[in-house]
Amino acid sequence: MPLHPEIARVLASFPHEEPGPLDPVAMRAGEESQVPAPADRHPVRHVGDRTVPTPVGAVPVRVYAETEEPGGAIVYIHGGAYFLGSLDTHDHIARRLASATGMRVFSVGYRRAPEAPFPAALDDVTGVVEWILGHADEAGWDGTTLAVVGDSSGGTIATVVAALLHDRGIDRITHQVLFYPSVDLDLDPQRYPSMVDNAVGYGLETAGIAPFNRFYVDSGADPRDPRVSPIAREDLSGLPPALILTGEFDPMRDEGELYGRRLADAGVTAVVHRYEGAGHGFVQHFSWLPEYGAAFDETAAFLRGA
Repeated sequence: MPLHPEIARVLASFPHEEPGPLDPVAMRAGEESQVPAPADRHPVRHVGDRTVPTPVGAVPVRVYAETEEPGGAIVYIHGGAYFLGSLDTHDHIARRLASATGMRVFSVGYRRAPEAPFPAALDDVTGVVEWILGHADEAGWDGTTLAVVGDSSGGTIATVVAALLHDRGIDRITHQVLFYPSVDLDLDPQRYPSMVDNAVGYGLETAGIAPFNRFYVDSGADPRDPRVSPIAREDLSGLPPALILTGEFDPMRDEGELYGRRLADAGVTAVVHRYEGAGHGFVQHFSWLPEYGAAFDETAAFLRGA
């Protein structure tokens, strides 16, 4: 099917700008300026900020819950090419996850490139997961479902953290949910057909991927390292069951779908669902459309084992 007409309308409204050097400070400010006021956000019964002590220092976390009773837990990792995104810019995703699943959501304000070199983000998220494991009562986790959920680069961090903990013999993460993940930073624009077919005109453009990842790579993230490009991991067996959502017109569609096939080949339960008419970022930017808001219900069903 063609690009969703509402997505096409929004993209057409953007002014054309010639590409230039990326300014993280200015781009972050631009993102934050678009965050709705608290009163205009999706309602969740309990929302609060706290810091979580970890081996690498205190990590800011925003916790969302529809009940005070213990239950399943989601560690949510926002996207943003490792240098953008924040607790505020992705607040709406965490809220919708909490409402759809009924679980407590821990949104992690991990350190970002270029100020924090690799592997700071991985260390921060790993530390939060370990804190939940060691402080279940304080966290409100009942010891059942413990999922890592991330969008775009956040999806990459989610699956890498699951793998790092597995390598240490910690297999307490029960699910991983990856929204249009970036799992191959060893970028060859010809490697995946979607990089060619969806190169221009769908929001994220193939030519822009490498410059956006540059801050992370220049901070020490080697694209050949499985901690950076999880699709390069030789043995994917033993990882948690995965739900991978991709967009039909996303340049990174094929790498996400290949990662799902590789997980399945390694004996990992992997559900891959391509959302028609969608480009990259459809959960972040277009979940107000029923077709894409369905991603939260699909996530909830997956976490329930449906």
